[in-house]
Amino acid sequence: MYDKMTIGVLGLQGAFSKHLAMLRNLNVNTILIRYPDELEKCDGLIFPGGESTTMCKLIDEMNIRSRIEKFDRPIFGTCAGAILLSTDAGDSRVQTFGKVPIKTRRNAWGRQLESFISDVRLSFDPEPFKAVFIRAPKLSDPEKDVKILGTLNDEIVLVQYQNIILTTFHPELTDDTRIHEYFVKLVEENK
Repeated sequence: MYDKMTIGVLGLQGAFSKHLAMLRNLNVNTILIRYPDELEKCDGLIFPGGESTTMCKLIDEMNIRSRIEKFDRPIFGTCAGAILLSTDAGDSRVQTFGKVPIKTRRNAWGRQLESFISDVRLSFDPEPFKAVFIRAPKLSDPEKDVKILGTLNDEIVLVQYQNIILTTFHPELTDDTRIHEYFVKLVEENK
């Protein structure tokens, strides 16, 4: 179905294998990204969840930061990926890419023991999305061009800014493909 595109998944740390599996279920060509040159093969890129300070360290150790900074194709960041793509992580240990004008706060929904599953209201689909929140960040203070695509109890949990989407939860840990499909369509539109 989507065999004319390739979406890369940053594979340095975190839940990258679940994103790869979700994309493969949608018949999307995928590549695991661990080295800078691999980004050239991608029509889109997914930043998985994980631990944001560790991901920053690995991005720098693998000399991939400058390539990601220049990457102008669609990007999808989940949880820690959302933190890294925001303009402000609220933590000096996290050097963000500043691609989405929004603030994030690490672990704002609680630590590992406070992880939960809840229905998220989507702006693009009337059916709620059963979302998995694990040490999830909170999003706040979006600039006016940031579109809010999903909320949980009036908290922003899913946004789009230009060709980038961010979720504070883990859609790759469910069987629901709608958010990945949304991203794949965004990649398709930007080709």
